[in-house]
Amino acid sequence: MSNSSPRYARIVGTGSYLPPQRVSNADLAARLAKDDIETSDEWIVERTGIRFRHFAADDVTSSDLALPAAQAALAAAGITASEIDLIVVATSTPDMIFPSTAALLQQKLGVHGCAAFDVQAVCSGFVYALTVADAMIKTGAASKALVVGAEVFSRILDFKDRTTCVLFGDGAGAVVLAASETPGIIASELHADGRHVDILCVPGNVAGGKVLGDPFLKMDGQAVFKQAVSVLEKVARSVLEKAGRSEADIDWLIPHQANIRIMQGTAKKLKMSLDKLIATVDEHGNTSAASIPLALDVAVRDGRIKPGDTVMLEGVGGGFTWGAVLLDL
Repeated sequence: MSNSSPRYARIVGTGSYLPPQRVSNADLAARLAKDDIETSDEWIVERTGIRFRHFAADDVTSSDLALPAAQAALAAAGITASEIDLIVVATSTPDMIFPSTAALLQQKLGVHGCAAFDVQAVCSGFVYALTVADAMIKTGAASKALVVGAEVFSRILDFKDRTTCVLFGDGAGAVVLAASETPGIIASELHADGRHVDILCVPGNVAGGKVLGDPFLKMDGQAVFKQAVSVLEKVARSVLEKAGRSEADIDWLIPHQANIRIMQGTAKKLKMSLDKLIATVDEHGNTSAASIPLALDVAVRDGRIKPGDTVMLEGVGGGFTWGAVLLDL
């Protein structure tokens, strides 16, 4: 790449991983029934579109899930881990308080020396991480970046609260970004509104060797739904305007995989056919920062998303955070 050429970042490989324990709605209903908590497959599917989720084993961490997803993305890109000069991991369920999950992933990949850090924006985390990596490649701070979303949300679920525990699962997704003279990531935008910190949070922390506060996920479902539908349409239109594109230019929409009604509502607001919506939420539930790269990898590998396609990625999550990325594959 010549010094005078514009510098862009392109996705050159995708990967994903789900832990082997697959839990159906019926399995979860049976588990909750032991505590006299009533739910059913019909109740969950009607409200969310979720049919299955995957739970990691007790000794499996976010970096453990990130590793095979990262390896699959590297293989798809045709490069080795030693060629990566930036690792960014989006996670709300890190292995440790520190070091970062990215540093632990770096160790497991058997490489050292490159920058490695975590991004915490909950379900918007992958969009945030991708935007940061894109900016670093464009400025020349990196040439090949590994961007991963990895979560073990099963660790922070209250299985006595059916309104939240049925929604989430564990998993990881990854992409390799590489510097290019051809535009890949076209435009992006990130936002947050701390006035809404209480509608989706885990209000606990560790101090003096004990958990202070509540270590379980808390959510005001109606408030999250209302915010999500509103901001996802706005940020998508804003990113399209930045890119000089229109809704008609989007071949595929990959929103955060949280609730099929939010996803379909966003597509309709953008006047997009539901045939252009990539939805995998039925198979793995809400995997927070992992959900967008998981869905992207599935659609790339099954042949729906092809080289040259234009894709809109959108995330919304606790913080309250949201953002979008428009890219050409």
